[in-house]
Amino acid sequence: MARVLVVDDDALVAEVVDRYLRNAGFDVDRAADGPAALRAAEAHPPDLVILDLMLPGIDGIEVFRRLTARQPVAVIMLTARADEADRIAGLEVGADDYVTKPFSPRELTLRVRSVLRRAAESAAAPEPGVLRAGSLVIDPAARTAARHGVPLGLTVREFDLLAFLLRRPGHAFTRVELLEQVWGWSYGDPSTVTVHIRRLREKIEDDPTAPRLLVTVWGVGYRYDAPPAVPGADASPVVAGADASPMVAGAEPSPDGPRQTAGGMSGGGPGGARMR
Repeated sequence: MARVLVVDDDALVAEVVDRYLRNAGFDVDRAADGPAALRAAEAHPPDLVILDLMLPGIDGIEVFRRLTARQPVAVIMLTARADEADRIAGLEVGADDYVTKPFSPRELTLRVRSVLRRAAESAAAPEPGVLRAGSLVIDPAARTAARHGVPLGLTVREFDLLAFLLRRPGHAFTRVELLEQVWGWSYGDPSTVTVHIRRLREKIEDDPTAPRLLVTVWGVGYRYDAPPAVPGADASPVVAGADASPMVAGAEPSPDGPRQTAGGMSGGGPGGARMR
């Protein structure tokens, strides 16, 4: 039985989420602030954390960093605001999913199941061999990445997206396809993919404003174009370091039409209470 840690300073939200998760068969622990969340995770290590972004004591982003520094754990971020900056804040540190308030506890429970299932499948799946593309070297088994022999600081989501595209050079994918095929999300905001592509370009392109590797296919989505082979290039794997890349300022035009919103995030499903 999976253990879920619910971290939210709103007692009503925490209580309703707790009840839904227990009814779904999960063990549940609760914490109302950052320090209490860290203590609870140390006492009973969770399989997944539902983590509010705005917390007293220590904010959700810092709690995430400390939790994942101890051991790998799946995280779903909660935020009371739907601003892009709030979504990015959780996704750029490697959160597995995010939910904006108000939300349906029933849908949140389904998201918990989905994230845990993806985590289990990822752990059980055999890792492919080392991927080499010009100056890029990606080792999926070791979860390392380097460019020109220099470690790349990739988040979990960035790593998965880059490895996926490197295995399929010349193939154009829509943002929705990347959401589903890379991260297994059958719902979600396609702008999430745009954010990760933008950050990857900052790390692997010579000129991120004129990308030649991760190119935009207007009206479709994105494609990886393999660089020409360089004779004698050093492509030995190097262990990646910590992520220290700054967020890129400015928005990128959507390659596949008007921005879509996460399906059902603000609506309560049958029997679902609405959280604020």
